[in-house]
Amino acid sequence: MAGLSQQQLLRQSQKLSPQQIQRIKLLELSTPQLEERVKQEVEENPVLESEEPTQHQEEQPKKISVDEYIDQQEARSWKGHPSTWDKNAPAPDANIFEGESMREFLMRQLGYRNLTDRQKVLAEYLVGSIDDDGYLRRDLASLADDVAFSLGVETSAAELEGVLNIIQELEPAGIGARNLRECLLLQLRAIKNKTASQNVAYRIIESGFEDFSKKHFEKVMARLGISAGQLREADEDIRHLWPKPGNLHEGRSGDGVGYITPDFILETSGDRQGLSLASSNLPELRINHRYIDILNRANSNGGDMTREQSEQARQFVKEKIDAAQWFIQSIRKRHDTLLRTMQAILDYQKDYFRQGDMTKLRPMILKDIAEATGLDISTVSRVVSGKYIQTNFGTIPLKQLFSEAIATDGGSEVSSSGIKHILALAVEDEDKRTPLNDQQLLDILKAKGYNITRRTVAKYRESMKIDVARLRRTL
Repeated sequence: MAGLSQQQLLRQSQKLSPQQIQRIKLLELSTPQLEERVKQEVEENPVLESEEPTQHQEEQPKKISVDEYIDQQEARSWKGHPSTWDKNAPAPDANIFEGESMREFLMRQLGYRNLTDRQKVLAEYLVGSIDDDGYLRRDLASLADDVAFSLGVETSAAELEGVLNIIQELEPAGIGARNLRECLLLQLRAIKNKTASQNVAYRIIESGFEDFSKKHFEKVMARLGISAGQLREADEDIRHLWPKPGNLHEGRSGDGVGYITPDFILETSGDRQGLSLASSNLPELRINHRYIDILNRANSNGGDMTREQSEQARQFVKEKIDAAQWFIQSIRKRHDTLLRTMQAILDYQKDYFRQGDMTKLRPMILKDIAEATGLDISTVSRVVSGKYIQTNFGTIPLKQLFSEAIATDGGSEVSSSGIKHILALAVEDEDKRTPLNDQQLLDILKAKGYNITRRTVAKYRESMKIDVARLRRTL
């Protein structure tokens, strides 16, 4: 008979308190998110009161638009699109009212259509299924099942197709498309009095989309019987279409522009640098002294309150005061941790932050900064994730500063971000009629002393969302 044995295991586990979890979550917030979190806390806790920052406090961080930020970054491509869209082309007029969601805008337009009650119900369901990019990603058969289950209305894919056709006639053109090809066709179809090149563009998307998207231009010309000049003019028209019609509405409130707000401000004057948190919009928090007086009265059982009322008031106010004090301490702790981490990054990357030269960026991983600050790697990760620093040479995402090491022929190590920067510049300056392939990009890097493989070039190119040479080719 096999003997029985007992084994005692000693396990050590750490359970985080709600306050510790709150402190961790505060670290993850960007500056705009923190401002909203503070407003929420002030609204929910009557003991907390805030004082708006005065003009002599920290300088207002410079907000930059998404387009400005993109222009500051390395050259990017429209991956998955049949051509290199011109991001500077004017967006089609959608005539969307301020503060109105895309769904409300579409439903308002449908209100002017002569729809039956049944069509209105189905149209509303379809509109609600359109994603933020303006596409209807799910197939109509599945949506018909959902309508039956959710609304108790029996319908078919064919009936939904008819209602979808009505939605696709609305503004912005291309809304409700099920794929990019249909989106472009809808936009071209909506153009009244098309030019000759726009008619050719419609034929290209309708009959030669796959070859056109793969840059097989010779096949497109042969299939449609058009010349290189006609293809070039049609390509220009296609590049001025909008691949994501839902984005025409995104962020169009107030001045209508989406912004990136930096979390740190780095001011450089000669060899001197000044680092600060971009928290000028963050109000000063303090405890409302009226509640401390209430607590003191409750502790002394003063006033007209009964003993039970006094105890209830004391307990309520004490909990709110404790929560307010902890929140204020957590905000201060967040500030200290962010500045401590960012200063360590500045010290580590001092050559880069002098002029913003990407080739001066040292290899750096989270562990390097964790060791420099004495913080956990997870804490450093939370600090840098989704955060930006405003510098004299642009607004930089902190994640961009972290990269692996690559050896040079001279035996030194360089940052992979520096190599990516060189690749981006090479692709930006290439002749788009004969783009550089990976071997040619590798030759450029090797000429500069970077000892990497062609496979590594391909990996970096893909991570930067740069297409292969054939797909970067233009007419």
